[in-house]
Amino acid sequence: MSTSPELASSYAALILADDGIEVTADKLQTLIKAAKIEDVEPIWTSIFAKALEGKDIKELLTNVGSGGAAAGPSAGGAAAGGAAEAEPAAEEKKEEEKDESDDDMGFGLFD
Repeated sequence: MSTSPELASSYAALILADDGIEVTADKLQTLIKAAKIEDVEPIWTSIFAKALEGKDIKELLTNVGSGGAAAGPSAGGAAAGGAAEAEPAAEEKKEEEKDESDDDMGFGLFD
């Protein structure tokens, strides 16, 4: 039975999280070897460990469908970030308006 390295690393991370153990590359690799999965290179476990570092995996799983709750308790920082994001959007609209005004140049595609 062939198992992808991503799938093996994902399952190992879920097992560690379920037991309340911190996810590290060494622990992932140990768990994968204990499951007798031979074809997982250490790069995969280190990628997963770095991606999940400092994150609560159980919380990630329970909040999969709730995309709006990302603001969290630091509303001041989120508001400042939101204002900074709004400015580039306004600039893009101005650029799009300029592009649309170029349509009336006196000739068309089928002239």
